[in-house]
Amino acid sequence: MLEIKFLRENPDIVKAGLRKRNYDDDALSIVDEAIAIDTDRRQSQTTLDKLLSVSNQSAKLIGNLYREGKRDEADQLKQEVASAKSKIKELEAHLTKVEADLENVMLSIPNVPNELVPFGKGEEDNEVFQDWPHLLPDMGEGALAHWDLAKKYNIIDFGLGAKISGSGFALFRGKGAKLERALINFFLEEAEKAGYEEIIPPLLVNEASARGTGQIPDKEGQMYYAEKDDLYLIPTAEVPVTNIYRDVILDSEDFSVKMTGYTPCFRREAGAHGSEVRGLNRVHQFDKVEIVRIEHPSKSYQVLDEMLDHVRGLLEKLELPYRILRLCGGDTGFTSALTYDFEVYSAAQKRWLEVSSVSNFETYQANRLKLRYRDANGKRHLAHTLNGSALALARIVAAILENNQTEDGILIPKALVPYTRFEKIG
Repeated sequence: MLEIKFLRENPDIVKAGLRKRNYDDDALSIVDEAIAIDTDRRQSQTTLDKLLSVSNQSAKLIGNLYREGKRDEADQLKQEVASAKSKIKELEAHLTKVEADLENVMLSIPNVPNELVPFGKGEEDNEVFQDWPHLLPDMGEGALAHWDLAKKYNIIDFGLGAKISGSGFALFRGKGAKLERALINFFLEEAEKAGYEEIIPPLLVNEASARGTGQIPDKEGQMYYAEKDDLYLIPTAEVPVTNIYRDVILDSEDFSVKMTGYTPCFRREAGAHGSEVRGLNRVHQFDKVEIVRIEHPSKSYQVLDEMLDHVRGLLEKLELPYRILRLCGGDTGFTSALTYDFEVYSAAQKRWLEVSSVSNFETYQANRLKLRYRDANGKRHLAHTLNGSALALARIVAAILENNQTEDGILIPKALVPYTRFEKIG
């Protein structure tokens, strides 16, 4: 959530950022609406504070007047205090409503994109930040897609996944399950080498946690909801891991905070359809290793570059062709100030598959989380939060299977062999 002080003092900057997100003039009125509600809130608070001060002073004076025998003056002042209390009650009720209205409006305003974010309406307008410098693999006309390879070698069963749960679920078995587990261990150990603390968080979170990282209200329709318990299945480890620091005040020397976590992730993927959802391309449950950073604002963009290097290193060790996209305003997530997507090339499908998003949220999540730090003078400021997939496994598995297929089987990348303890599927 944007800081209301920033919005109030920089409405033109906020509107320019929303234009980059393709907001038209009518939609931009939400900024003016927020400022108007905040003006009402501040004026109401000032009036209430004055009434409370006068009422408290008058209450003390009434006792003195009675003790001095000035009953008429005391009775008159008592009536004035009673009238003031009625106004105070009305103002408190109005202020409660105004504060709720302001929060609702502020929750509906996305983050202001960083100046590096290009203009654009959707994914077709994303910039290629770094492209694969070599020739893309060509497996020939007879290359099988991963869903056919999975069936051929009996390593992933989409039919059983659908039988047990429904469409969009997969069942890993045999060497397929071992490959999945090997990737998880590989990603976690690489994160540990980079100084990240491993976290095993809960897989269900409460509303406060989902709201804190921005899944609610923006992505509420994409989350699975356990109504009786009022809990949400996590769409990513970002949610529980970042919420470790909800309502926390750090000291400057506490930076950098580096955390990693493996979790299954659950997404409804409402509205998804077509060939892009086939096999592992888009599933409702998938495994992912996430990296999360909490940083001093002065260093967060340097840290964003470090996170890009980390994910880049993983893909190079897996020998997967990749490219990095800088997302345009129309494709940048609601809470993000700047996002880079990593895509790997699927040789059999002859298309790019997104496997990671690395984002800097600046103070947007921290403001919702009330995540702050003290400077050397004891003054409190909002921290910056960042996160990235390192990596999302479903499409990584798809690319490994497709790009490494041979007539004799599927070769395992050398970096994974110590984890799989086999060199080939087949």
